Amino acid sequence: MKLQEVYDFLDKISPFELQEKWDNSGFIVGDMNREVSQVVVALDIDSDMIEEAKKGTLFVVHHPLIFAKLTQLDFSKYPSNLLEKMILKKQSLIAMHTNFDQTHLNRYVFEKVLGFKTDSQEPFICTAKGEWNYHSLLSLLKEKLHLPTLKVVGKKENISSIALTTGAGASLMDEVEADCFLTGDIKYHDAMKAMSEDLMMVDIGHYESERFFAQILLDELKVLPILAIIANSKNPFHTETL
Repeated sequence: MKLQEVYDFLDKISPFELQEKWDNSGFIVGDMNREVSQVVVALDIDSDMIEEAKKGTLFVVHHPLIFAKLTQLDFSKYPSNLLEKMILKKQSLIAMHTNFDQTHLNRYVFEKVLGFKTDSQEPFICTAKGEWNYHSLLSLLKEKLHLPTLKVVGKKENISSIALTTGAGASLMDEVEADCFLTGDIKYHDAMKAMSEDLMMVDIGHYESERFFAQILLDELKVLPILAIIANSKNPFHTETL
């Protein structure tokens, strides 16, 4: 298949026009008229993936390799070091970030992974109503997301509504109408604000809440006449126990 054909398919299942203004989803590296040998899906791209993938591979990732404006290509620094390796192997890159959050990822994690029933969904926020106990909710999150520890802001013994945004969603807290907000990368000042407004928050991790991207997309790609495989992205953080 040509890169253009794969791009058009991805645009159909999760339109790139849905992405946020600051985002850089869509076509990033390659030639739309070039044939691609296979599709590799992953949360992020790294040097090992590029080296292990064959010539002509198309990578489809969640996080865009290029976010900010590139003013120079210094091949000793990120992301230029990865771009050079890809170009030399005639590999291509497409990102599906905030558009895919809205069409697939948030609802999948909320319902398929955590088992909640969505009562309402804004572009980036899924919300469920019900009855949850503080300790049972935290146990569920640790089990389903494989989290050894949890950072929690506030404590509510009885919770009647839960909202979720995968990745780093703390900036959306003003739009949340729930007792408890699940998201990743909660900063100190976000936590202080949440406490003052009686909003319980649980940091479910950026990587941990988004690592399902590859499997979701792989299932969509099965209808295409091209080999599509998953490459496991590495979590840049690890938990150290001394």
